[in-house]
Amino acid sequence: MKRLCFAALVIFPLSALAVSYPVDLEQDLNGAEVLASTETIDRDMAGLVLQNLGDRPVECTASFRNGPEMPRTRRVTLESGESKPMTAKFKRDVIRLRIKLTCEPQ
Repeated sequence: MKRLCFAALVIFPLSALAVSYPVDLEQDLNGAEVLASTETIDRDMAGLVLQNLGDRPVECTASFRNGPEMPRTRRVTLESGESKPMTAKFKRDVIRLRIKLTCEPQ
């Protein structure tokens, strides 16, 4: 019984720290075969994981917008079959995040 109570006390605070906010992802892939998945990392940090499923290299640009702050722009080139993360940290807590992803096959 003591172990069960201890486990409940340890697990509950960890789940209470989970961060979640809505993320809107707008994709303009221009024929590129790219899989994009968003991640909420922390209250003021977000991530985007890109995976190139095509046969050619792809150059991608992501613009992370969090309300009135200046957008954070990240660029990455993905080789065929490659996967890379993109992250952005903000000065304020994220309430709603908007990401515009643009990819161009090379």
